[in-house]
Amino acid sequence: MTAEGMAGLAKGLAILEAFGDGTPRLTISDASRATGLSRAAARRCLNTLTELGYVTFDGKFFAPTPRILRIGATYTESAALPKLAQPHLAAIRDSIDESASLAVRYDNDSLFIARSEGTRIINTGVRVGARIPLYASATGHVLLGSLDPTELADYLAAAPFPARTPKTPTTAVEVEDRVLAARAAGVAINSEELEVGLLSISVPVHDPDGRLVAAVSVSASSSRVAVDELRDRFAPVMKVHAAALGRQL
Repeated sequence: MTAEGMAGLAKGLAILEAFGDGTPRLTISDASRATGLSRAAARRCLNTLTELGYVTFDGKFFAPTPRILRIGATYTESAALPKLAQPHLAAIRDSIDESASLAVRYDNDSLFIARSEGTRIINTGVRVGARIPLYASATGHVLLGSLDPTELADYLAAAPFPARTPKTPTTAVEVEDRVLAARAAGVAINSEELEVGLLSISVPVHDPDGRLVAAVSVSASSSRVAVDELRDRFAPVMKVHAAALGRQL
């Protein structure tokens, strides 16, 4: 924190980031543990957020309100990447009749910043603002391909990685193999490694200088889509639009 930094704002934002798929509600103690703040500081932040309408309080638990969406909307409505991506995601959706998303790397997660919903909406947990672990996802295997050998080794040093399904890569070798394969092929395919019954495919978006800046992805139920279809029908369409998006950056 710089001398001119606002410590209170930083604490409040840390509290907001503590809410997620696994923590839709927080007690003061939960917030304190998740952020490293004292209970008193966590209480003050949560009370302020409640007064401002960003969270509600039922006497024990604090939970986010829809007003938080306004914060995320500021980025998605103004930043160039999600705005440029939206027509391409819509075109992918229309071509293959599946929802298409755009993700960037955020710490150790894939962060979804744009999405075009298909007619078949499956419960993947993917939405704008959602985060999923890099090591267990197709988008993650693509995005990790942007790291140099030292950076990738530092990331892999966190192994073993928690299993999400029986197929999740949990060792450094397994994750590295998937990252290197995705980098070489220009596509990553995830078969029930993140969620049982879910297949995913992702391709990279490179800017005009060749830097990997994002990943386009599509997810589908394994009960109606086969891996071969992801590779043969989905990938060519996704690569065309990922390349077109990259040229616009």
